[in-house]
Amino acid sequence: MSTIKLTSQNFSAETSSGTVLVDFWAETCGPCRMMGPILEKVASEHPEYKIGKVDVAEEGELASRFGISAIPTFILFKNGKEAARSVGAIPEGAVLEFLGQ
Repeated sequence: MSTIKLTSQNFSAETSSGTVLVDFWAETCGPCRMMGPILEKVASEHPEYKIGKVDVAEEGELASRFGISAIPTFILFKNGKEAARSVGAIPEGAVLEFLGQ
């Protein structure tokens, strides 16, 4: 499985059940681009988790709704509710730990 592009149209449906890691990012953000391959690898190796990406340049309303002020920001959703939040680039091991919360 690969990461899912999240938009205001599909966000609620995609995050409503299970464990979902949402990456708020932008193409112009170096640390965000650095996280891309890490998240793709985690998504492919751990299909039990869903990983979605919100491009804040395209989805300003979603970024605003979740109070995103710095990127990358990762929000972990469990059954539609925010369970944890992390700001800044993190290594693969930390992504896995974050998912396990």
